[in-house]
Amino acid sequence: MHHGNGTQAVFYEDPSVLTISLHQDNLFPPDSGSLAENGAGAGDGYNINVPLPPGSGIGAYRSAFERVVLPALHRFTPDMIVVASGFDASGVDPLGRMMLSSAAYREMTHMLSTAARRLCNGRILMTHEGGYSEMYAPYCGLAVLEELTGIKTQIADPWQPLMAAWGGNDLQPHQAAVIDAAAALVNRLPARH
Repeated sequence: MHHGNGTQAVFYEDPSVLTISLHQDNLFPPDSGSLAENGAGAGDGYNINVPLPPGSGIGAYRSAFERVVLPALHRFTPDMIVVASGFDASGVDPLGRMMLSSAAYREMTHMLSTAARRLCNGRILMTHEGGYSEMYAPYCGLAVLEELTGIKTQIADPWQPLMAAWGGNDLQPHQAAVIDAAAALVNRLPARH
């Protein structure tokens, strides 16, 4: 939910690092993480922001992964994928207005770990960065850990069925418009060999 502004600032002019941030549009920090913030100098094109509208669910995130994140990773061919995994985009986070469930975090982790196996010999590092629902962040974290390790526990997310039934989880036209604009930025990314 929060824009990766610190990571963006550190690598904004560095062409050796591709940064991608999926976050709630104009939430925190204010006026940070726009589509226009695309890198500078030698790093021009190596910073991609996907400022998703409030209320985005798995449909928007899945589309952003399929149309922006994965194509950018394949174009950049990283040596390693590092993920600041914030659980503050969950549907019950008190500070955000997104709609992700633990199953959504599991699905996104699967997509990233599959890309890591194809692109960089499975080298992926995921850190926990945010998530302010004390009762729900642990389910999201467990889903990520289960997906990364291949070990399935017997702990079930009791809120998953309710969250999966919420209206608006599918990709909405206003969300698709933002993702389309972000996807166009992938073409600016110089291909690395």
